[in-house]
Amino acid sequence: MYTIDLTGKTALVTGGTRGIGRAIAEAYIKAGANVIISGSKVESAQKAAEEMGAVKGIGANLFADDAVATILEQLGDTQIDILVNNAGITKDGLFIKQTDEQFNDVININLAKCASLTRALVPSMSRNKFGRIINIASVVAHMGNFGQTNYVAAKAGLTGFTKALSMEVARKNVTANCIAPGFIKTDMTKDLPEKVVTMMNEKIPARRFGEAE
Repeated sequence: MYTIDLTGKTALVTGGTRGIGRAIAEAYIKAGANVIISGSKVESAQKAAEEMGAVKGIGANLFADDAVATILEQLGDTQIDILVNNAGITKDGLFIKQTDEQFNDVININLAKCASLTRALVPSMSRNKFGRIINIASVVAHMGNFGQTNYVAAKAGLTGFTKALSMEVARKNVTANCIAPGFIKTDMTKDLPEKVVTMMNEKIPARRFGEAE
């Protein structure tokens, strides 16, 4: 049962077509929000939006330099009250074997693009005297994780970014917070080798991955 009422509020959830992002989008819809989801492709975003009852699905290739501009163009004049920066990627591997491209891509998508989209939407939130920014970080930002130096660096950076941002925007009734999930069953984790899953489960009190819902 949802006790929070988001009627009249519009939320943008990046990476909202599946996994944690989709679960968040569906929860917001149940709470009465007008939800817009973004994905890497317009077609899949629109399909997911229709399935869950979101008002709109938009597409943007986050690897593109104009990704944020593409999102803003599709939003038009829509006032975004709630921004969930959930979209992210992994390119795992031992640090000494990672290429600059592998490292930088993860930093770019998981941190820099989040900052760019947030920067674009904060002014309208501030003028409206209301905004909620939720950045999906990760527990690995605090504990580290073997083979994920790039991902850990990005999520640790996102955590620090959120803390600093919250100090700047609070006076305008705009809040910025992080959610740091543990290991969750998603498309991002479903192909992990069994030995890796076993190793991760040993670090979890319940000895299992969580569910996105």
